[in-house]
Amino acid sequence: MKAVRFHEFGGPEVLRYEDVEQPVAGAGEVLVRVTATTFNPVEGNIRLGVMQGPIPVELPHTPGLDVAGTVDALGEGVEGFAVGDEVVGFLPMTKPGAAAEYVLAPAEALTPAPKGIPLADAAALPLVGLTAYQALFDHGRLEAGQRVLVNGAGGPVGGYAVQLAKQAGAHVIATASPRSAEAVRTAGADEVVDHTSTSVLSAVAEQVDLVLNLAPDPEVLAGLVTLVRPGGAVVNTTIWMPAPTDEDRDVRGVNLYVRSDAEQLAKLVALVDSGDLRVDVAQRVPLTDLSEVHVQAASGGVRGKVVILVSA
Repeated sequence: MKAVRFHEFGGPEVLRYEDVEQPVAGAGEVLVRVTATTFNPVEGNIRLGVMQGPIPVELPHTPGLDVAGTVDALGEGVEGFAVGDEVVGFLPMTKPGAAAEYVLAPAEALTPAPKGIPLADAAALPLVGLTAYQALFDHGRLEAGQRVLVNGAGGPVGGYAVQLAKQAGAHVIATASPRSAEAVRTAGADEVVDHTSTSVLSAVAEQVDLVLNLAPDPEVLAGLVTLVRPGGAVVNTTIWMPAPTDEDRDVRGVNLYVRSDAEQLAKLVALVDSGDLRVDVAQRVPLTDLSEVHVQAASGGVRGKVVILVSA
């Protein structure tokens, strides 16, 4: 089979499109014929080798944390799936990924794919959708009627977070650049702050119950805790910057490490199929061009979610 792998850590030039032996499903595993995967920024850092502490990978390594595809074979003991089923999932970060024609997935990481969108586009849902869901509900404990600030809402995680928070009955404040402001409003934000011209620390007049930080600005992050009312939380996805806390006011600081959860992913799929959650795709590129996506990302040129097309 064809796959993209890197045999050494380094820049995008280490990625190779090459022939690889097709894997065989073991106990508890599903062999998925990949329709699409995606590019996630963390994969650039894994390729560089700077994530070997929290996410150790063996070389050669195949990237691709998201998968959308069809079940090709079932390993021993796997139930609930049949050959030909369309599935999506968030794959283990340390194992070979879905930038390949076939990938092995733990059965517990997969859920049936949405029916209302193209299977390839469904690859844009798992990692970023789960990040938004877990930030808001597992860690942020968001409830209807609360106020939430999504700082850095213009990216893929922010888009899902705004939609999910609004659907949960929250008042949503979002920061975004003028380029992404309209998309954030369409996602459901009640207030949009232009972070290119206004400091969010001065723009939010009334304290919020939850801040979800998606922006890599340590000075702003440190100040976000002042915007949270007692008993609230700051949930931070840029884990190289620790989330601030305020013990005197019982404001929690949470550094989010997203985890694979097929049950939660199934909830997101149901929202997609009901029309209550929109999956946005900025680009669709073939697997042979994955290295070019890494090049663009390294220079800040990737905007929105990029789907990597593997097979029809």
